[in-house]
Parts: sequence; C-alpha cells; structure tokens
Amino acid sequence: MIDPRIEIALLNEGIRQNSTIELIASENYTSQAVMALCGSILTNKYAEGLPGKRYYNGCVKVDEIENIALEYATWLFDYAYANVQPHSGANANLAVFTAFFNPTNTVVGMDLASGGHLSHGAKVNVSGSWFISQNYGVNEQGLIDYDAVAQLVLDTRPKLVIAGASANSQIIDWDKFREIADSVGALLLADVAHYSRQKLGGEYPSPFPYANVVTTTTHKGLRGPRGGLILWNDQEFSKQLNSSVFPGTQGGPLMHIIAGKAQCFYEALQPEFKDYAKQIRVNADTMAKVFIDAGVYIVSGGTKCHMFTVDVRKESMSGREYADRLEAQGITVNKNGVPGETRSFAETSGLRIGVAAETTRGHDAAWFEELATRMVQILKV
Repeated sequence: MIDPRIEIALLNEGIRQNSTIELIASENYTSQAVMALCGSILTNKYAEGLPGKRYYNGCVKVDEIENIALEYATWLFDYAYANVQPHSGANANLAVFTAFFNPTNTVVGMDLASGGHLSHGAKVNVSGSWFISQNYGVNEQGLIDYDAVAQLVLDTRPKLVIAGASANSQIIDWDKFREIADSVGALLLADVAHYSRQKLGGEYPSPFPYANVVTTTTHKGLRGPRGGLILWNDQEFSKQLNSSVFPGTQGGPLMHIIAGKAQCFYEALQPEFKDYAKQIRVNADTMAKVFIDAGVYIVSGGTKCHMFTVDVRKESMSGREYADRLEAQGITVNKNGVPGETRSFAETSGLRIGVAAETTRGHDAAWFEELATRMVQILKV
C-alpha cells in the first residue's frame, strides 16, 4: 500500500502535468516503456563495477541489459566507447573532470548568465570550487565571441575547454572550439545535453568529429529517464573515465534507470525520431518569431535549436515575476539569467522557453504560434 500522503501528492502531480503546458527546456515526457523499466524489479539489484567485472554476484542479466545500453549508445552517437552509469549530466561532467585533472588545473567554460551550466565551472558548483575556473561569455548580440574565447584560452592555458550550454539557442561551432583547444593542447569536452536530440535528427551540427569527450543527459531530448552519458573514441581514455565514474564519483549504478536508458536509445534509433527533431526545430522558430515580431528581445536574436531565452529587462517585470504569471495561467517555464545579468539568480531578467515536451505531445507550429501570442499578451499586461 502506498502511503496515502504520497499517493495524493502523486495523483495531484499527474493532474498538474496533464492539465498544464510544459515549456521547461530540460523536461520532456517518457514513453510508457521507459517508465515501466524505471519502476521494474531491476531497482532491487546492486551491480557495482562494469559488465563482466562486477563486485557482486547475480549480475548476469543486468550485465546483458547494460551491454545493450552501451551497444545502442555507441550506435546512436557513432562513438566507440560509452559509459551509461552517470546518475546525471552533472555527474558525467564531474567524472570527466576527475578522470583527467586535479584542482591545480584550469578549466574554461561558459558563464552562467551567458547560458552556461553549473557544472561547466560555476563557482557555486564543485566544478568551479575545486578546479581553477575561467569563464567566457557572449557578445552584445548574444553570440559566442570565438576570438575572445581563443584569447582567454591562450591567456589562461587550461587543461580542459568546455563547449556546450544550457541556455544558448544558436549553433555552437564545434570545429572552432577544437581549434581553440588545440592551440594550448587542451582536451575538448562537448556537453550536448541540450543539443543531442537535434544532432541525432540532423537538425544541429555534430560535435563528434571534434570533441575528445562528449557528455549528455538522457531525459531531455532523448525522452528517457533522468540520467547522464559519457562518450569517447580514444581507447586509452577508457580506464580513466570508467574508473572516475565508479569508484571515483559514484557507488552502485541504477540498473532500472540504465534499462530505461537502453529503451530510450532504442526509441531514438527509430526513423520517426528524425521527424520529431525536425518538428521541434520548426516549433521553436515559430514561437521565437512571435516574440520578436511583438518587440520582445530574444537573446541572440532567435533560435537554431529547441529553446530560446526571453530578455525582459525592458518589460515591467522580472523573469521570476513573468514565470509566476505564466504558471498562474497554466504555462510552466523557468526563470533564467541573461548576458549582463544584474538581478540575482533567484529573480533573474530572463525566461527560458523550450518546445520539446509539447512537441512530444504532438503539437504543431500553428499551436505554438497561438501559445506564443498568448504569452506575449501576458507579458504586456
């Protein structure tokens, strides 16, 4: 019997999800198959180590499942090696840091206000408090200034350069980042947590010919369980990266979640996944244009992926106030910092909008156009 209080909260969350519009860029809806696997008997099994090299007995069948996940992951992303055990994208990034570097080394990543992620060297995160972190931003147009990044890298000579973001809606030039990293002999990490879906659908350039290591999440674009993934091609990296995940930064892997990852990789290998990625691109562009046409500033002037950031500094409210006003109307978003942010990150001057979840629900460009028009009206009231 489920605790009645938990059951009621779960029921109400189901009502909330089914009755509201979901525009948080890092959220999506999983298939019934993924949810079934995540709630399966695999949650009962400890399996520290790698397939065939476990520290527990009784792992023959979970070895099969993890090997399937590894097989699908390498097929899907066209990389030679993978680790599917990270509990999150941040865990995956931390494993890369600890595999190759120590706290005396410098890392370079995008700052939070410009669209970077906490795990890319933010001072409030282990990536920025344990390691020497240097951050690059964006120019007045909201675009990455590659010359400025190159100069920062030359000045600070980092061991790691991070390309990727959690709120940057334009194309990231992976090739240019490779050139910049090579200028000082640094490793290049591409965090594609927000871009993997579009890459797999042919709607976004691939980082895979350029990055030494790639990390991503499995719950955003891949519509899988909450979790992380690491990919690489150099066999010499395998021991370091695998050991950095376990025992370096995690204990036992979550075998029920790994089964869900295997399922979402399988689903992403199906032909219809490309149609999904294409529709996301159309829907996001449609929404952004409505805001732009209404005179609302979009950071970087538009979008080339599934998301964009609205800058409300010229409006009559903060990002938090706008997010709360939208939530009151049944539209869920998240407040977000903007380049040159002057408010606190609890308040912010921006709002991040993503279309992946509602595209999963089958909505088309016309629906998103109508929704964006309504959101502009709420902003301008």
